Amino acid sequence: MGEHYFANRPETASKPRSVDLVLPDLHLRLETDRGMFSPDRIDLGTRILLETVPPPPATGTLLDLGCGYGPIALTMATRSPQASVLGVDVNERALAAATRNATAAGLDNVRFCLAGEADPGLRFEAIWSNPPIRIGKAALHDLLLTWLPRLTPAGTAHLVVQKHLGSDSLQRWLNDQGFPTRRLASRSAYRILAVSARTEGQIS
Repeated sequence: MGEHYFANRPETASKPRSVDLVLPDLHLRLETDRGMFSPDRIDLGTRILLETVPPPPATGTLLDLGCGYGPIALTMATRSPQASVLGVDVNERALAAATRNATAAGLDNVRFCLAGEADPGLRFEAIWSNPPIRIGKAALHDLLLTWLPRLTPAGTAHLVVQKHLGSDSLQRWLNDQGFPTRRLASRSAYRILAVSARTEGQIS
């Protein structure tokens, strides 16, 4: 396998291109490049997430965890223009593309940064994510345990995970960690998991 899309600074030669994100309520042309996740098309899991989840909260701070070149964050920003949207990733090339895509779309309520540069005091009314399953189970668990506790008490995270990549075991693990998790939808071998914030007294 070639260089992973979760490299911090991809060494793959740049070859910019664009893809179209077409949903019932929006149409965005997005710049992509080699060395990032799904540069040739909107990933099917991402599309299923965006077509399935309920509308994001109208206000507050919303998070796209593992934002890539920005399709999820830009959809959140379009659907909730009064909210503040943050997209985080480890891939600097993807973050630069996402920032340009926000500018091209005229969206000024969204920003992108490296995951380690996000304000640790931020709390999120919603988290949407097509999480990087291929980083490995231990790293994925660490990632989720870093960000899911930042949900507000009424906040919900929506994750899209392929069944054959462990969606059902991830659902059980999340419940075991004290995050009430249910399957919101199942389509084309993908599961949409709705994850509620921990309540006081749950496992930590």
